[in-house]
Amino acid sequence: MSDIKTKVQGLDPNVRARNMDAMARKTANVYESLAIITKRARQLSVDLKHELHNKLEEFAVNSDTIEEISENKEQIEISKFYERLPNPAIIATEEFLSNEIAFRYVERKKRPQE
Repeated sequence: MSDIKTKVQGLDPNVRARNMDAMARKTANVYESLAIITKRARQLSVDLKHELHNKLEEFAVNSDTIEEISENKEQIEISKFYERLPNPAIIATEEFLSNEIAFRYVERKKRPQE
């Protein structure tokens, strides 16, 4: 996962208009392209969320009192780093347009005729 974080550091986190013809060229259908991008964005989202949760779990303190909440600068910096990362949909779109996503069509099994 760390390679994704380093790769997206230079990526513009802002949403911008895309050429739909360029997206449709790879699959011959805009909706198929968007489905591929969506699936990859979900994968990235789950991976990043899991990684962030694991990193922040190191700072978790099990106490019953609310008064003992303390701010940890490392924890804040980790959270800010993940907040500054581009949206997973933006990352997935860039990967798709730069041919970094491999996709294939699964053949459907034909039902025997009754």
